[in-house]
Amino acid sequence: MKSSKLLIAALTGALLTGTSSCQKDLLDTVNPNEPSSEQFWQTEQDAVRASTALYSPLQYFSTYSLGWHFATEGRSDESWTRTPALDLNQFLTFRQANTTDRSQVIWNDFYRAIFRCNQVLTKVPGIQMDETVKKRVLAQAYFVRGLCYYELGLLFGNVPLVTTLADASTRVPQGNVQQVQAQVIADMQAAKAGLPLASEWGPADKGRATRGAATAYLGKVYMQQKEWALASAQFAEIISSNQYRLVDNYQDNFTEFNENNSESIFEIQFEGSSKLPAVGVDIAGGSEGQERSQFWGPPGFGFTDVDVRPWVFREFRDRTATGAIDPRRDVSVYSAVGTPLVYGRPYTDPSRYLWRKYQNDPRPGGAFFEDFHSGINIRLVRLADVLLMQAEALNEQGQPEAALPLINQVRGRASVRVVPLTGTFTKETMRLQLRHERVTELAGEGVRWSDINRYGLLDSQEEVDKLARADHDPDFLNFVVGKNRLLPIPQTEIDIDRNLKQNPGF
Repeated sequence: MKSSKLLIAALTGALLTGTSSCQKDLLDTVNPNEPSSEQFWQTEQDAVRASTALYSPLQYFSTYSLGWHFATEGRSDESWTRTPALDLNQFLTFRQANTTDRSQVIWNDFYRAIFRCNQVLTKVPGIQMDETVKKRVLAQAYFVRGLCYYELGLLFGNVPLVTTLADASTRVPQGNVQQVQAQVIADMQAAKAGLPLASEWGPADKGRATRGAATAYLGKVYMQQKEWALASAQFAEIISSNQYRLVDNYQDNFTEFNENNSESIFEIQFEGSSKLPAVGVDIAGGSEGQERSQFWGPPGFGFTDVDVRPWVFREFRDRTATGAIDPRRDVSVYSAVGTPLVYGRPYTDPSRYLWRKYQNDPRPGGAFFEDFHSGINIRLVRLADVLLMQAEALNEQGQPEAALPLINQVRGRASVRVVPLTGTFTKETMRLQLRHERVTELAGEGVRWSDINRYGLLDSQEEVDKLARADHDPDFLNFVVGKNRLLPIPQTEIDIDRNLKQNPGF
């Protein structure tokens, strides 16, 4: 399902602002081609269209098109920046102020998505329609809202929990991290109860949320809570569901040409054919492409706002049975050693490593370029991630031996086949091994920020000092314990609602 801008643009008035049926000023005349709130929310077709529009904010510039990547991967110890854009440089190196637009736009766009979810959850129950269809529509709204609160909780921590249809005067209590996680769990449980399995959606609905996606996010939030048994139960359901399998070709997880594949549990849909300058905006005909590929692309093809830390490149030290280096390295990272051609041109800088995942290098037909309209879907959760999280959950329950075969499934992918792990592991040695495995499998995919949070690496000066070593990520010298784990609550939000409290240190 590549959500249609033509459809979503037609729904914008109904989904965002109601219009009066009695107008006194010609300047306020209702567009006859745009449904109003009074005209909409009447039929099953309206409900299904509204469920499609839920996914559009996930394509916005400051959600999964670009901003989310900076906030998660860009600030993690896997990446660093040499961007000349001062506000972005400060954002990525823990020097941002509470007035930075970088935090504001991420906050705004996730709450725009939440508003749409609350509209669906308020309006659709009153529509006379097929109950099975209604159940699926509501479940998708719960899923998208839970996803947004998962990200807001991870990035901002203490956020208002808006769960009813709000307007500009609405004020709700500010939740703490635990309350936000509880909301995510409630939403994902409701979503799981109403969503179909991946195989139960038809071809036209590929990309919609599934029961497996809701189950995965339940597991993810339990992992952040260190509720290992609860997380493990969710992951076990996914693994035994017969809905997912690892794709043979590792690179198929990061290109436009094998999207929504057997490994994918949930991905954000992007489509790059339209080149109109309306990225992430609900305008008819506007681009539905993502901008990570442009902003992270190598010099001459993109802005190169984010580089790869050298330690990540060195982490790919495993070998195949023939002695070759881990094949995932050169799919994940550009280097003079492993990728001598970049977009068809020689790459000769031995000291610079760049992200290759999600880059169009080259596109079929010989076009060597990036633009602001990449059609590559962003994979948020895939089976390899679930297998490694299940291994971690089992190990934390004292079962390192049960983690081993799960890790070897990932290492044994047909296009990878690094030598399988053998021998005996303690809980601690397996914990370290799993941290290595998650880097070599998932580097550059936005999971590292949640990982280092879960590992406790941001909780003490001792651990932060390890991250800040010169051979790891010296940007963490700027990291203030108790402050920089979270982004600042946007100052404009506090100016509007004086009951909101700023995050510590800002």
